Amino acid sequence: MHDLDVLKSGGYKGSGLVQLKLTCPLTEFPQEILELGDTLKQLDLSGTGLSSLPAGFGAALPNLKIAFFSDCKFKVFPKELATCPNLETVAFRTNGMEEIPEDAFPPRLRWLILTGNRIRSLPTSIGRCNRLQKCLLAGNQLRDLPDEMARCTKLGLLRLSSNCFETLPSWLFTLPELAFLSFAGNPCASPAVNGSRTAPGLASIPWANLEVQQTLGEGASGVICQGLWKQSPQYAEEVAIKLFRGAMTSDGNPADEMAAWLAAGAHESLITVLGRIHGHPDEDAVVGSEASQTFQGGIVMQLIPPHYTVLGQPPSLVTCTRDRFREDASLSVSCVLSMLTGIAGAAAHLHARGISHGDLYAHNILASSEDAHALLGDFGAATIYGHGSARNCGIEKLEVLAFAHLVEDMLGLVKEDQSASAQLQRELWNLHARCASPAVDARPSFDEVVEELEGLMGWRGMMRIPG
Repeated sequence: MHDLDVLKSGGYKGSGLVQLKLTCPLTEFPQEILELGDTLKQLDLSGTGLSSLPAGFGAALPNLKIAFFSDCKFKVFPKELATCPNLETVAFRTNGMEEIPEDAFPPRLRWLILTGNRIRSLPTSIGRCNRLQKCLLAGNQLRDLPDEMARCTKLGLLRLSSNCFETLPSWLFTLPELAFLSFAGNPCASPAVNGSRTAPGLASIPWANLEVQQTLGEGASGVICQGLWKQSPQYAEEVAIKLFRGAMTSDGNPADEMAAWLAAGAHESLITVLGRIHGHPDEDAVVGSEASQTFQGGIVMQLIPPHYTVLGQPPSLVTCTRDRFREDASLSVSCVLSMLTGIAGAAAHLHARGISHGDLYAHNILASSEDAHALLGDFGAATIYGHGSARNCGIEKLEVLAFAHLVEDMLGLVKEDQSASAQLQRELWNLHARCASPAVDARPSFDEVVEELEGLMGWRGMMRIPG
């Protein structure tokens, strides 16, 4: 974080500053920022209340690659960004933005964040953003996308949740690199249309029967705590408790995430939901209070043993749509095969229920190398799309590409002697090639992927439950 007074006095000029972050309220753009153009690559003015950019912005900042203006007051996307020759990542989350003029996007745009605005349409000129890989549009008022966007053939991740889509463009399911799609909270994904329901067998768990203990994790959609589910005076089960709170995330609405968790059902490679919480004190909060605006329900899940760890790390500003891994991360090829078989089975299970996970990444997988077992979690980008629509097969085969990325990433963690596992690795690379086919229709279904992986495992149709 930097100081506005130091900036105004010229204290950063000539210092070789690469990143600048201001958080103080701003009524106008500080012109002194333009004097840092020789070196400045990242500018973060989020939360400052800024609403416009000066003429000459792009010419003065030719090296700028990343610009964050979230939680500001830009009602119109500033056309000045189109003059930034190297700008790749742009964020205007929660600005109340209503309009994007034609030709407003920078020419090298890779990552566009427009979550939580009031945008009704995108300009046709987005079709010229041929480097666009990640586009976050959840929480707007979009009814369709311009056909010209079909030219964005590098697009790998698209978030459309909580908009107004009654149908999705057919060309979405021809994009060769689109692997991560979410569109929950739209009319085309409504429970009434798709018949979504809670999976059978889930308990209704009174809040009074839960004892919340330490926090395990906290994200944009809520908080997960370890706790006890007191099922009788004599018996209590250790569980994980997730309370859904907050407003729109980059993936969508937390309420849609909870609905997907509840509809997912049981599978050996899914984190198991045990029940839905009722009787939480915030359920009866006065309308208009902070609690009633933020609390969106809760679920009780199995508590994962501590020897399970997150398989990967989320993408960075550099990797954009691809996960990262620790340099010392390592798996045997037999372990990779076992984990992939389980995750493919979980994905097949979800799509059989008309659910797309939407975020099939290593960073959403908990893995135990000692058990050769993996668990898929985090339904923040999941969509209940139902059955009977011509698009269903396309949705599944988009996610098959995400699985191909996972195969590639996990094979990259194999550091054992190649000769001992060369044939198995060749088989997995061949499967990867089919799952990553640029022709979406040519990719196998998850059922076909599971059948092939089970064949490589040497067993078929058997549910493998780790000890």
